[in-house]
Amino acid sequence: MARSLLPDDIAALAARVVAENAAAGRKVATVESCTGGLVAGAITEIAGSSAVLERGFVTYSNEAKMEMLGVGRDIIETFGAVSIACAWAMAKGALDRSRADVAVAISGVAGPGGGTPNKPVGTVVFARVVRGETGEPEGELKFFEGGEGPDGRAEIRRQATLCALELLLP
Repeated sequence: MARSLLPDDIAALAARVVAENAAAGRKVATVESCTGGLVAGAITEIAGSSAVLERGFVTYSNEAKMEMLGVGRDIIETFGAVSIACAWAMAKGALDRSRADVAVAISGVAGPGGGTPNKPVGTVVFARVVRGETGEPEGELKFFEGGEGPDGRAEIRRQATLCALELLLP
């Protein structure tokens, strides 16, 4: 594989996201909090990504989630920013504010601080919304191990990036 700024596993998966979505004629949008743009960055490492990546949102603060994506204050106050409800509202907001066919949102606690007993460091939520699909929102809460130690934050963000890229595969 050509030289990349990213680890091989992320670069390989991003290449699949670009190739498979391009073949399907599908545009994607990313909505990132704890990954801070890593998913969009991984996609743009791949030549031809402009045929697939419609746009990316980095909404790290709660205010950005509300202002840029229309996430309701009541969702954040009731469930928190690290909740399936918030991630789904983020993904839906991105789809509503873009021309993408699918949006994936990520929000989590990458650490080393910020965790709580209910949402410890390593807790990450994902949501995917596909234009035109009806039914229950797609969301998932995951806990990623490895958050302790000097490389903990990077490891959680790496795992979250991989998971989000998988969700972008057709």
